[in-house]
Amino acid sequence: MDNARPPWARRCLGAAGELWAAAPQPGRRADGRLPWRSTLAVTLLVTLGSNAAARNPHGRVPLDSFGHALLLAGALLLLFRHRCPRATALGTAACCAAYFAAGYPYGPVFVTLALGAYAAIVAGYRAVAWCAVGGVWLVHLLVAHWLYRWLPPYLGPAPWAQELLVTAWVAAVLAASELARVRREQLARMRAERAAAERRRADEERLRIARELHDVLAHSISVINVQAGVGLALLDSDPEQARTALSTIKAASKEALGEVRQVLDTLRTPGDAPRAPAPGLDRLPELTEQARGAGLAVDVTTEGTPAALPPGTDLAAFRIVQEALTNIVRHSGSRTARVRLRYAPGALEIRVDDDGPATAGTKELTGGGNGLAGMRERAAALGGTVEAGPRPDGGFRVRARIPLAAAARTVIEEES
Repeated sequence: MDNARPPWARRCLGAAGELWAAAPQPGRRADGRLPWRSTLAVTLLVTLGSNAAARNPHGRVPLDSFGHALLLAGALLLLFRHRCPRATALGTAACCAAYFAAGYPYGPVFVTLALGAYAAIVAGYRAVAWCAVGGVWLVHLLVAHWLYRWLPPYLGPAPWAQELLVTAWVAAVLAASELARVRREQLARMRAERAAAERRRADEERLRIARELHDVLAHSISVINVQAGVGLALLDSDPEQARTALSTIKAASKEALGEVRQVLDTLRTPGDAPRAPAPGLDRLPELTEQARGAGLAVDVTTEGTPAALPPGTDLAAFRIVQEALTNIVRHSGSRTARVRLRYAPGALEIRVDDDGPATAGTKELTGGGNGLAGMRERAAALGGTVEAGPRPDGGFRVRARIPLAAAARTVIEEES
């Protein structure tokens, strides 16, 4: 299959050319049928035009059966110009050269040569097309100024002004074919770039949905897991406390189902606005209450003047805090956490600390897990950064910085 693709697609455009070569193109018959109609029209044009020129031959040899056979063969070769462009270019050139060498009258026989060369050039076989047209021009030059002694109509050398006209015609055919080839390459590159952009947008959307599902499920399931353990441990000794744990499990699972349903709704109805607003820092008290239900006391402090955040920044900040608290619940022996939000000029800084020690999931805490990777991706999408690692005095710290100006530009670009 690769051998059937144009060489320029592999040499010049790389993946873009491969995409172009694999797709149906203008001039190619996607259904595999031969171009009968256009070939029939060219055959009629060449035959009728050449017969009309033969009525006033200007010293050329009148058309006979061999001349008509050459005209018909050159025209019928155009049936295969899409399947076999090299053979078509060479075949039409051979018929045209034989027609001129036999001394038949000039006429639209040039059309078959031009179409054969055009098909070869746009398919990528430039050298073949140039050699075919150049060969016909050379044959015409030799016949008109040297071989005329042995070939009909034995009238002597042709005027050099005629050669200038023929040379200009050859240059025009090759130039038009090259321009068409360049235009097709540009269109192929544009199509490949659009396809790559669509795949990139699809990948980004898939990653966004994966991050949302991970953050929602990881936090809620961690809370449910802790509360289930508490409920089982206190089921007999403290039924009231076990009932509280079950109530927390019910609330966490309900919230998780609602957020998962919201994410899935965006998949079912792409392009529609979400039915519920995305979570933001205004839900931080609710988040800390859930963490408290899992046995983690959270202290939240705010520095600077709180400012209205773009929706994407607000969601990213909430998810970063949520994931940091989830990691503390899952991987830290500390039962307290401190969250600091600092509204600096042009940026939002987030810091989440716990006193440790780590109980499990060292890979997650040192940056190899999906949670920290998701936090870094969220911040990087808004031009920010996330740093996470052990503190010198023990415990663990997550620090995030999101530039508000860059986040606002990102939102404007997405809306536009």
